[in-house]
Amino acid sequence: MAGRLDGKVALVTGAGSSGPGWGNGKAAAVLYAREGARVLCVDLRREAAEETAGIIASEGGTAIAVAADVSKDADVVASVGACVSAWGRLDVLHNNVGIVALGGPEELDETDWDRVVRVNLKSMFLTCKHALPVFRAQFERDGRGGAIVNIASIAGIRYLGTPYIAYSATKGAVIPFTQAVALQYAAKGVRANCILPGLMNTPMIVESLKDAYGDVATMVSVRDAKCPTGKMGDAWDVAYAALYLASDEARYVTGVALPVDGGITLKIH
Repeated sequence: MAGRLDGKVALVTGAGSSGPGWGNGKAAAVLYAREGARVLCVDLRREAAEETAGIIASEGGTAIAVAADVSKDADVVASVGACVSAWGRLDVLHNNVGIVALGGPEELDETDWDRVVRVNLKSMFLTCKHALPVFRAQFERDGRGGAIVNIASIAGIRYLGTPYIAYSATKGAVIPFTQAVALQYAAKGVRANCILPGLMNTPMIVESLKDAYGDVATMVSVRDAKCPTGKMGDAWDVAYAALYLASDEARYVTGVALPVDGGITLKIH
């Protein structure tokens, strides 16, 4: 089925990739565009946002690249404003920004804790804070509100063997945050859902976790072996789940925490 987001406008944070290949935000932005959405690609690094927007343009889609630190209020206001200014509305807010800092409560530096909380959790608060008024106004005007897709992690509900306490805590907090928004705004034309990726083979793990395993090849081998399927998922697995939640096919779905994990949370207790 093509055109599942025809006529819609999506704002994707973390739309670039932290290294070569396909990260979750990059894949989601491109897939949204392939399905008809106009996409505002937001990333801390302008060149990363521009790369994703360039892929969309090369495929005949419409995208704008914006450099922003979404843990800063002014940058979020500017990003939402750029979206509405360019296309007159906002239909999908996709929150993909996330970072990892290795260490448990004793090992992790307070500065790193604060940084992870600011990037992983405060950013979602700020984007929702400024997108929700746009959604409400649209709903009152033409009956079309908006959909929020937040990227959490199974690390927020399970200990996966790698100590990254700040990442686990923030990704776990995304779930009740999303559910609270879903219930508060259910009658105001807004749906909010979150995705819990499992062990995924994306550029982020190469950049953030290789030191915990010694080298990249060992990391991939160990993580593949943990998965019931025998192999990690990838960014497209997350992107297709996000596409469903962002589309009108999920019009009666809100407050869901959807694992995309190849079944791994069924065996880790």
